[in-house]
Amino acid sequence: MASASAPLLDDDTLAFGEEEEINSKKIVHPYVTFFHLSFRVSALLVYMLCGLFSTSFIASFVTIVLLLSMDFWTVKNITGRLMVGLRWWNYVDDDGKSHWVFEARKGNLQNKVNATEAQIFWLALILCPLLWSILFLVALFGFSFKWLLVICIALALNGANLYGYIKCKIGSNQSVGQSVSSMTSDFFRKQVIQNMASLLTRSNQRPSNAPGQTNVI
Repeated sequence: MASASAPLLDDDTLAFGEEEEINSKKIVHPYVTFFHLSFRVSALLVYMLCGLFSTSFIASFVTIVLLLSMDFWTVKNITGRLMVGLRWWNYVDDDGKSHWVFEARKGNLQNKVNATEAQIFWLALILCPLLWSILFLVALFGFSFKWLLVICIALALNGANLYGYIKCKIGSNQSVGQSVSSMTSDFFRKQVIQNMASLLTRSNQRPSNAPGQTNVI
């Protein structure tokens, strides 16, 4: 599979990045934000509370998978584009070759992303896979093997969106591992520089003679 930097197919929808957004604390897309959270939170709640309302594993399984599927479609096609100005998708060209496209708004358009919505988007995108990972360990060590399939589906769908939007954020030409390594090294480099600057500042501010002492010639 190959990655592409621009779509090669005709699209009848609005050009990517033409949506008007305001960078403020007020949520610009309340309904979009609601549906970004509702499906994935509902899937988690149904998983954790389904035993209180139903003893049917099949009914719980179908409900959770439907919620996860609706969440995957909504986040991939709607909320990512409107809330953070990112979009990832796939198409097959005339030669039958699959292309993955990772897009992000450029320049001033990226500054129009609402800061509050962006925080909500990334928190939900990151925290939900972490919660499913914890539930996976609980089910594994609790020998609830029938629920492991549900959790694996949740991790696959949530993880696909997380990976896709991270690729959009860091660029399709750089791997996620390289990006994390680069950010980690930059963080430690900044910490070392700050600590050295702090030590030098303290040493320069330290008085040459202690109070009450005089130089001896």
